[in-house]
Amino acid sequence: MEKIKIGITIGDVNGIGLEVILKTLEDERITSLCTPVVYGSSKVMAYHRNIVQTESFQYKNIRSAERVFDGTVNVVNCWQDSVNIQLGRINEEGGSYAMKSLHAAAYELQSGYIDALVTAPIHKKAMQMAGFEYPGHTEFLTSKFKAEESLMFMVNDDLRVGLATNHLPVARVSESVTEDVICKKLMIMNETLKKDFGIDKPKIAVLALNPHAGDGGLIGEEESTVIQPALKTAEQLGIFAFGPYSADGFFGSRKYKQFDGILAMYHDQGLVPFKALSFGAGVNYTAGLPVIRTSPDHGTGHDIAGQNVADPSSFRSAIFLAMDIVKNRRNYFDMHKDSLDKNKILKMEQTAEDVTDPDEPDASTDRGDNE
Repeated sequence: MEKIKIGITIGDVNGIGLEVILKTLEDERITSLCTPVVYGSSKVMAYHRNIVQTESFQYKNIRSAERVFDGTVNVVNCWQDSVNIQLGRINEEGGSYAMKSLHAAAYELQSGYIDALVTAPIHKKAMQMAGFEYPGHTEFLTSKFKAEESLMFMVNDDLRVGLATNHLPVARVSESVTEDVICKKLMIMNETLKKDFGIDKPKIAVLALNPHAGDGGLIGEEESTVIQPALKTAEQLGIFAFGPYSADGFFGSRKYKQFDGILAMYHDQGLVPFKALSFGAGVNYTAGLPVIRTSPDHGTGHDIAGQNVADPSSFRSAIFLAMDIVKNRRNYFDMHKDSLDKNKILKMEQTAEDVTDPDEPDASTDRGDNE
């Protein structure tokens, strides 16, 4: 079978993105397992290769991932300009080229030329300076692939933490945590654990919003007015979700080991314990999309850029997870092909009934047959 094609964006050229990419891809075992396609510039890669001092690193220039070379790294040159790289600097140029890389890779992912996307870190301020309209990769890809909702899902072995809200100021978290939001995130997580991680009946823990789970309403009522009603709705949908659990006791007692997935209410509530438990090996996965995207669990590392000290472990894990999810998703669709086809036919029939003119019964039959 043809190897899985993994698209890779280079992130901020002033950060450690290309350093961890080069350190990962110089291992020949990677190209024996998949076909990496880097979206960026040969010139920029050569600059960073001098820093990493990896003379053995080889690659082929290609126009598009539609046609790739097997057994080696492929590079799609997304621009021809000479880039003024300023390591450790947060500037518009760093954001501009990161954006060009991302747009090119997203187009080829949408075209089906690559099977999954692994994104190197971007700096939000640099991206905004360059005119990027989204808070981050997650929101951009959710919009690009027209997903109604997505889930930021941090993964490391058996620890999987999703977020009800992503990159929001703490002052806006409470108003953003609604019953509808929690239900949608639980549905995505439940489906993802089945489809992308091969867990037949996943158990999901839901964290409380307030300290001590609100302490019976003394320090907040969201647990009883928002989270518990969402858990009841999830139960009716056949989702095994439990809680709300006070975050400190939940992680401190290692209760997280009893669950397949955890839904945190806001960014730091989920990511602080996740990174404390798995920093350097964790992966950020965007669940709920029709496509597959992973990234390392660290940022641009401007403070260590150019020092050749960046650890590629998380980026390597992101590539391996992307490959695993591609395989798991293919197996899932193969195993459920008959039922999925039946559901598709049923939806088509329902759509035909919805658009039927009651005064024209024959039109219904024709329209249904055509669909």
